[in-house]
Amino acid sequence: MPLMGSLYIGVSGLQTSQNALNTTAHNISNLDTQGYVRQQVQQGTAVYNTIQYNNKAVSNQQIGLGVVYSRTRQVRDTFLDSTYRKESGRSAFYEVSYDAIGEIESLLDEMNGETFEESIQDLWTSVQELAKDPSSAVTQGLFVERCSEFVARSQSVYEGLREYQSSLNQTVKTHVDRINEIAQEIKTLNDAIRNIEITNIANEGISFEKANDLRDSRNAYLDELSKYGNITYSEDADCTVWVQLEGEDLVRGEIAYKIGLYQSPETGFYTPFWEKNAKFILDTEGKKVYTEEEANKAKVFDLKRVISSDLNTDIGALKSTLLARGDHAADYTDLLIDRYDYEISQSVCMNVMAEFDQLIHGIATTINGILADAAYAARQENPSSHYLMTFDDKLNTYVPIQVFQKIASDGYSSDGAGGYQYNEERPGVYDPATGKVTGYVNESLYTTTNLQINAELLQQPTKLGFVLIDGSVDYGVMEKIKAAFEDEASTLNPNVKKKSSYVDYYGDLVSQIANSGYVYRSLMDSQQATVSAADNAREQIIGVSQDEELTHMIKFQNAYNASSRYINVVDEMLEHIINTLGM
Repeated sequence: MPLMGSLYIGVSGLQTSQNALNTTAHNISNLDTQGYVRQQVQQGTAVYNTIQYNNKAVSNQQIGLGVVYSRTRQVRDTFLDSTYRKESGRSAFYEVSYDAIGEIESLLDEMNGETFEESIQDLWTSVQELAKDPSSAVTQGLFVERCSEFVARSQSVYEGLREYQSSLNQTVKTHVDRINEIAQEIKTLNDAIRNIEITNIANEGISFEKANDLRDSRNAYLDELSKYGNITYSEDADCTVWVQLEGEDLVRGEIAYKIGLYQSPETGFYTPFWEKNAKFILDTEGKKVYTEEEANKAKVFDLKRVISSDLNTDIGALKSTLLARGDHAADYTDLLIDRYDYEISQSVCMNVMAEFDQLIHGIATTINGILADAAYAARQENPSSHYLMTFDDKLNTYVPIQVFQKIASDGYSSDGAGGYQYNEERPGVYDPATGKVTGYVNESLYTTTNLQINAELLQQPTKLGFVLIDGSVDYGVMEKIKAAFEDEASTLNPNVKKKSSYVDYYGDLVSQIANSGYVYRSLMDSQQATVSAADNAREQIIGVSQDEELTHMIKFQNAYNASSRYINVVDEMLEHIINTLGM
């Protein structure tokens, strides 16, 4: 090769080494940049120049033309990326569940500086004291006062649970909004990466430019998205990433699909649904309106599926938040209908609310029922007896005294013959085919939110009396109430075999929550360890090592110096020849 051509070989070495040094410097400068993936320069041999072709020769006579800069590539492991993202989503699922358990445990254990259990113990103590002397005005007043405190504190706890549900509901909206933002960002990055990498190939036939920093941003969004739900993704030939969330396309080609939110007019709770799969109508302002039926058909999550790592149904903070929140404010009737196992039991809030309300309902109806039975018994013996009864202006007759009354409806109504009849509760019937509860009338129930203390008893507790028509003190009534408090007849839910008394029920409820919290904490810690191990393994590949980059810098610097010396040697040879020929 002529000496002038040899200069180009040296120049190719200088340029390639300079590019490698720039890439190394870029790596070092981004040592602490979140989401940055280290880059490597790939070098290749320039096309050989064939100067003589001879069929009889062992090989052709060719001259190398130096080195070429092939590309700067990212160093990633797709398997570790997939593992990290799936385990990260699973870790987020159990972290939300554990936080929900902790929040609920705080609500139950502490209320205005006093534990709710104290109100139950105070009520139980007042029952015991009243059983000793039912005719005492002091113990009667204490009993009514403790009942009032019991209702007030129970409503405060239940309201705290409802507020936490509302907080989780807002979190659902925040998560969905963020998912939609990430989908749009990934779509925008897809366009930018395609324009850089594919357009150059179309225009020049070959592209040395890779949008590695944009790819870093896209991968960072995939990492974040994986924490919200179960995602799958793949990159097609034009450098576009297609993303699926819970088996449905979220980003496909040049389209970013949107997750909509249907807000129930009854509960205010949001239901995430795929707008692409739901029909809509336009309102007077031209805005899309989706019905509840269409939103339910296009739900993002099937919350009735069993939560299992084998089925990958325990992935994503959004799903965990929806499960923890539930779909309504539960009461004790949710423990009686068929849907408990696959709708109520998996929701932390709804399960605790139903179990808590069952305690309040049980105590209220038990006390009312025993007093009503005593009033009926006294009237059967003596039709003119008004023992444990009060005059009802609406019915124009005497009805049994209720310590706990319904706020929205009466406990008794006219029987049509000048007397009264007890208003039966209507918990409803669940229809698995439609997923609806029919015949349910919340206002007819003795639930936590529908209870109040008899105003007459608050003003005059001695209306209880507990003195029969013959002047004797009725010890039997309070003994029955006392026995009812000690009777182990209640279970927390249909799946619990252990029976509890009213005295122990609340402690068993808190213990159950604590045990669930321990389980979720163990799962969360295990998942965090798995995520940490996957992240460390991934960082060993994608992370920037300062020592390694400095080693590369020395190597490329030496290569640059070698190319420079080669050029100097060729230059000296040319100078010598020219000067010699000139002589």
